[in-house]
Amino acid sequence: MPEVVFSVDQSKSMRDQAVPGHNRWHPDIPAAVTIKPGTDIRIECKEWTDGQIGNNDSANDVRDVDLSHAHMLSGPIAVEGAQPGDLLVVDILDLGPVPQTVGENCGEGWGYSGIFAKINGGGFLTDYFPDAYKAIWDFQGQQCSSRHVPGVKYTGITHPGLFGTAPSADLLARWNKREQALIDTNPDRVPPLALPPLQDNILGGTAQGDLLERIAREGARTVPPREHGGNHDIKNFTRGSRVFYPVFIDGANLSGGDLHFSQGDGEINFCGAIEMGGFIDFHVDLIKGGMETYGIKNNPVFIPGRVQPQYSEFLTFIGISVDHRDDTNLYLDATQAYRNACLNAIEYLKKWGYTGEQAYLILGTSPIEGRIGGVVDIPNAACSVFLPTEIFDVDIRPGGNGPVYQDRGQVAVTS
Repeated sequence: MPEVVFSVDQSKSMRDQAVPGHNRWHPDIPAAVTIKPGTDIRIECKEWTDGQIGNNDSANDVRDVDLSHAHMLSGPIAVEGAQPGDLLVVDILDLGPVPQTVGENCGEGWGYSGIFAKINGGGFLTDYFPDAYKAIWDFQGQQCSSRHVPGVKYTGITHPGLFGTAPSADLLARWNKREQALIDTNPDRVPPLALPPLQDNILGGTAQGDLLERIAREGARTVPPREHGGNHDIKNFTRGSRVFYPVFIDGANLSGGDLHFSQGDGEINFCGAIEMGGFIDFHVDLIKGGMETYGIKNNPVFIPGRVQPQYSEFLTFIGISVDHRDDTNLYLDATQAYRNACLNAIEYLKKWGYTGEQAYLILGTSPIEGRIGGVVDIPNAACSVFLPTEIFDVDIRPGGNGPVYQDRGQVAVTS
């Protein structure tokens, strides 16, 4: 096993660890540890909300979750000799849930997915599902199933939702300026257009005093992906993958967390993946001057690993860039097209007895494939959702006697 360079006691808050992590991006968060290039390391990670979600049959905790704590990141990990302009090469060797069979903490044999309330972040389909819901998923080896979504069982692609290097002071200022400009276009929107720096519940690693206050004032929220990496939520970002991260400060300061047991393309529920605490093993190296050499300046690139579920039969749902609620045509809008593909899949699954919420969570957590069919045929973009049919305990394909409706209960709801 690689050396554990950032350890987490899953029974404690990230704030109470021997070396705490952080929940904002800032160049001056002190490194928790420094490693040499060419090193194999293990990082342990806390579930992203810091343990606010429980293994129960109520979605009150999803409704009431305080997102000012998120995400709880492990790190920063400084790399000796890394300088601005270099590329940090990260090979994902292994990752998984907390290495225990069963327990009370997320990742110890179970994880969760949720639909967030519209007033608290929402999700891709928040206008159609504005309330909070939750499903608990039990792990058995590489497979997962849920008492809240019966009739499905699947192999996930375990991956980190979030990893990235620290921004420079200039890059951080650019993030905050452009995101505030976006917010200013509609400051009262629910959910908001972006999340500006927030001093509430700041965690800045080992920073204290004036430094911690400055990190709180300036630090960027961790919710979106940005030029440095961040919250990409790419399901194929798994074992065997090699990631090339831009370096913006001395030491690079790699941090991350938000581990997922399984997820579909888009993580459409916002908390759409099956969230867990766990570990991730890396090999870390450097390419000096790599940003200029390879033209990698504004986002990481990665080579996917060869690990993925071997599903071969799919039912594919198509969407176009029309808002069917009022029959409004949008111009080559791939987001609207993908939204419609998801809604079409949900309506189909409801014919088999799944509630809309159950179907929504299936699309968020199972290894669906989202694809762009075309963005050139004016005015309609076309996107598709490939839903693996083998994850269901019945044949859901059209034909025969038509859909066989079964009462499948409901996911966890709020009181």
